[in-house]
Amino acid sequence: MLTRNCLLLFLWILVNAGSVSSSRPPSSPLGRGRAGREHARSSAGSARNGAAGFQRVKRGWVWNQFFVLEEYMGSDPQYVGKLHTDLDKGDSLVKYTLSGDGAGSIFTIDQTTGDIHALRSLDREEKPYYTLRAQAVDIDTNTPLEPESEFVIKVQDINDNEPKFLEGPYVASVPEMSPVGTYVTQVTATDADDPTYGNSARVVYSILHGQPYFSVDPKTGVIKTALPNMDREVKEEYQVLIQAKDMGGQLGGLAGTTIVNITLSDVNDNPPRFSKSEVPESSAVGSAIGRIKAHDLDIGRNAEVEYTIVPGDGGTVFDITTNDYNQEGIVILKRPLDYESKKAYTFKVEASNAHIDPRFQSFGAFKDTATVKINVLDVDEPPVFNKPSYVMDVYEDTPAGTIIGAVTAQDLDASSSPVRYSIDWRSDLDSYFDIDPVEGTISTNDLLDRETIAQHNISVVATKLNSPVLTSRVAVTVHVLDINEFPPELASPYETLVCENARLGQVIQTFGAKDKDVPSAGQQFSFRTPKEDMKNKNFTIRDFGNNTAGIVTKRVGFRRRLQEIYFLPVVIEDNGYPPKSSTGTLTIRVCGCQSDGSVLSCSAEAIFLPVGLSTGALIAILLCIVILLGIVVLYVSLRRQKKKETLMSSKEDIRDNVIHYDDEGGGEEDTHAFDMGTLRNPKVVKENLYRRDVKPEMKRSPKPPVSQDSADIRDFIHQRLVEHDLDNSAPPYDSLATYAYEGEGSVAESLSSIESITVDLEEDYDYLRDWGPRFKTLAGIFGEQSETQSDSTNTENEEGT
Repeated sequence: MLTRNCLLLFLWILVNAGSVSSSRPPSSPLGRGRAGREHARSSAGSARNGAAGFQRVKRGWVWNQFFVLEEYMGSDPQYVGKLHTDLDKGDSLVKYTLSGDGAGSIFTIDQTTGDIHALRSLDREEKPYYTLRAQAVDIDTNTPLEPESEFVIKVQDINDNEPKFLEGPYVASVPEMSPVGTYVTQVTATDADDPTYGNSARVVYSILHGQPYFSVDPKTGVIKTALPNMDREVKEEYQVLIQAKDMGGQLGGLAGTTIVNITLSDVNDNPPRFSKSEVPESSAVGSAIGRIKAHDLDIGRNAEVEYTIVPGDGGTVFDITTNDYNQEGIVILKRPLDYESKKAYTFKVEASNAHIDPRFQSFGAFKDTATVKINVLDVDEPPVFNKPSYVMDVYEDTPAGTIIGAVTAQDLDASSSPVRYSIDWRSDLDSYFDIDPVEGTISTNDLLDRETIAQHNISVVATKLNSPVLTSRVAVTVHVLDINEFPPELASPYETLVCENARLGQVIQTFGAKDKDVPSAGQQFSFRTPKEDMKNKNFTIRDFGNNTAGIVTKRVGFRRRLQEIYFLPVVIEDNGYPPKSSTGTLTIRVCGCQSDGSVLSCSAEAIFLPVGLSTGALIAILLCIVILLGIVVLYVSLRRQKKKETLMSSKEDIRDNVIHYDDEGGGEEDTHAFDMGTLRNPKVVKENLYRRDVKPEMKRSPKPPVSQDSADIRDFIHQRLVEHDLDNSAPPYDSLATYAYEGEGSVAESLSSIESITVDLEEDYDYLRDWGPRFKTLAGIFGEQSETQSDSTNTENEEGT
């Protein structure tokens, strides 16, 4: 191809003297589809560059057979494909036009790029394809650059139509006793979807209701018999439900159904027979199962007959009564019949006149006897389940296919037909369960969720294989159990005490466990010691088997001084699915106990207390200690307060007016330092005063009492000045302690002698020494006076003598 183009190009250059316009090779196809490419070539007019003469232009439409998806529901127009010509250099000088089916209304084209879009949703069933024409023209002059080309846009099918039986419901017939596989009829379903694309129109037939009597071919829809020897005398009409499903019957396909009514036509399969006294075993108690009649030639009242059963074989099972209208004996069933236990009964019936004429008794007995034989007919009875109902349990999230239980039914008839099992689809619409048709085992067909459905109630049908019309049902309840999510734990934080005098093997604590999983009823817990703690020499765990366990000592005696608290781990495991376990810790405290095991104390302080003291005695001891501590604290406080009550420290005493100065006194003439009027107040004049800031070391000589006149006061002051001058222990300044008025309202009344007019010279002041430190000075003053007065009195007495 390339060589030929080069030769043509060379010849063209020679002929046109260099006026040549090269052409570009065809571009790659851009259209969407599965059809082959279409390329059209034609000659064109003069070149667009204005060169003289004609040139050979290669023109090429490039697209595929376009497809558009039907029932498109997107918000934007659906992209179909792209048109392109070789003359389009990308310089926006070519314009594309579209005409034909749906151009402008359904399909639109971008004039510059050639992109085709569908403006609305399309339905293949309405129009399967659209034929359109496209052309490239000059954008300025609308002059066609190439001839129109025709292309097709096909609507791609989706599965949006279900199969339909246009001729249903169907009516058909088949002779009774036909062999298996006998043709009955054929059903046909049509699907409007495209049969050439995918499986949207591929229909598969199945039978939903009507098994096991009939079957249907999945491809052709031909219905045939599936059971042999179907008897019209047993069942004459059948109704079959047929389903047609597209997508080849796969999941997600659409389906349609129709009903086929099938009648069994009669064939000569029964010979003529005389009537017999045959009774089906299914006859109800109290029903009339036969008639017998004795003929009496008399008429009226004389022809009335009474029937009785002679005691014997049938007396307990049958009874007989008389029909007053026609004098027939009606045999009535008294008890149920069972063909499997007894197949025939034989008994005698006696007929006698109800009204006998004594004149004719010599002719013989007015009665007759007949033998009656009744055959029990076997009736096909439905299978019987061995339980009235079944209850099964299954854990949620159990894998599909897990067997959760089984049902059992059997045919009690003499034929003992095999039994087939099935699940009524109306009781299990979501097909959560499946059943083995032969064994009767029920298994899960899907994962179960307890939070969605906690209990399933399904109905299992048992069918006799040789008589499918006989069925029985049983209710099966399936409980979805919660999986074990939480491990067990100790029921409560136990406080365990062990006595120091504990015995070997003694159970000191019983404990239990709890679990957050539901239900709590039926849970079983086991207790054991961890493997790493098996060598514990102090305690061990004993499982009692009733959801409780105990702590057992492994040695004799414990000492709090060595170890007060022990920690014992215990492993608790439940019986859930899957099993869960956890490890808890029990705290054991060593306590002091009496000989009978009663606890005295478990605190650490009690170790050092004497053994044998009761709680009341310990409390009394503690109270005494507290009282003694209080007395000591009070005594110390009083001592500190006494030390503070001195002249230098106590300046707030309301009875003292202390003046401190640093200059030396000027003697009696100095009246500026203090008020002398205070000293002349007779109420504050005292004698024998001592300095309070310094403790006297020398013993003062007794001084006579001070009188209240001014001369005595002058002598008193002079005497004190002399004493202070001679006192080496006194500070280098003068101090004056002035005792003013005594406070009023004292219970002890006045203790001062200043205001005392009458003085009892013989009074004993020794009791003042017992009043404490505060009265020591006063006791010394009055004690000296008392001794002086005593001495004076004794002297006077001696002189008088």
